[in-house]
Parts: sequence; C-alpha cells; structure tokens
Amino acid sequence: MNLFIILAAINAFLAVALGAFGAHGLEGRVSERMIEIWKTGVTYQMFHAGGLFVVALLMDRFSSTGLLNGAGWSFLIGIILFSGSLYILTLSGVKILGAITPLGGVAFLIGWVLIIVAAVKG
Repeated sequence: MNLFIILAAINAFLAVALGAFGAHGLEGRVSERMIEIWKTGVTYQMFHAGGLFVVALLMDRFSSTGLLNGAGWSFLIGIILFSGSLYILTLSGVKILGAITPLGGVAFLIGWVLIIVAAVKG
C-alpha cells in the first residue's frame, strides 16, 4: 500500500467534489470574486493531487525516497494550507486567512524542489 497514492486519490476526489460544490452550491451565495478564489483552491488542490501521484510513482524508481517522502508531505501540507485557507476564506469572508495561503504556496514550492533534488541524485 502506498500512502501517497491513497492521499492523491482522496485529494483528487475532494477537488472534483469541491469544484462541483463551488460551481453549483455557491452560485448566488457568494460573489463572483469569491467563486474565483474557490476555483483557485480547487485548481491547486487537483494539480498537487497529481503531484502526490508523481511522488508515489517516483518512490519506486529513485533511491532518494526520503526526499520524495518530504515532497509528498510538503504537497499535502500545501493543499491544506493553500487550498484550505481559500475554501475557508470563501465561506467565511475572513480576509486574514489570506495570510496563510502563501505558506501553502511555499510548501508546494518545497515539494517540487525536493522532487528535482531526488531526480538529480537519481
């Protein structure tokens, strides 16, 4: 069992479900600007669910599994902080949550850098 495949599938599922909720459940309840913010959260969640799949597949290929493990956890933390803060911002209107979003973005960047380093170490 590969934990990152499971986490990837869960996050991809949630991205589809949350995307549908944003398109249908939020219409008329929040502003168009807030719907765009929601969509950004969904988009980044789906991209990084794909990143989690990549991590899972690379773990069988490269010996740098510690780096890849770090990348996977960075992606998951990024999803929670980046996408999660955007979802809560959209639903609550609490703008201070926007301060959390960049921390998720940094986690995403760290994950991608760790994949690069793992690939270079091969």
